[in-house]
Amino acid sequence: MPTYIDPFTDFGFKRIFGSEESKPLLISFLNDLLPIKDKIVSITFNKNEYAEMLKEDRKAIFDINCKDEKDSIFVVELQRADQPHFQDRALYYTSFPIQEQATRGKWNFELTPVYFVGILNFSVNNFNDDNYLHYGQITDRDTKKVMYDKLSFIYLELPKFKKQEK
Repeated sequence: MPTYIDPFTDFGFKRIFGSEESKPLLISFLNDLLPIKDKIVSITFNKNEYAEMLKEDRKAIFDINCKDEKDSIFVVELQRADQPHFQDRALYYTSFPIQEQATRGKWNFELTPVYFVGILNFSVNNFNDDNYLHYGQITDRDTKKVMYDKLSFIYLELPKFKKQEK
């Protein structure tokens, strides 16, 4: 009898995408999903847990946290159950790898790109369309031009993904 792994569990998701053996699968997945000009050719896994700075702060634990060879940071998060403030959570999670880039002493504030990739088994409340893939950056409201290209949010809403058998 064949054995299957449920990708919508923490164990299954990390087993499929978050192990040394699965690096080629994660690289292929991110390259297919992300609209980036330089393809990812290698990945290193970083720590997945960010401790709170103060005792009363909240810590963050990511499903997968990795870097590509150009040091771009990818926070990959699987969310099975609907969460009303998921986009706030995504912003909160990206704040950790951004803050971690600060260096002591003289620093020019240049940041490495951070990508948040949310693989969701629900639809985000304010995406009222049939698109299953949403890619967001900070843009000018009037011109729609990207104002800052080093912080990206990608949401893959699996319930909207309708692949035909053919």
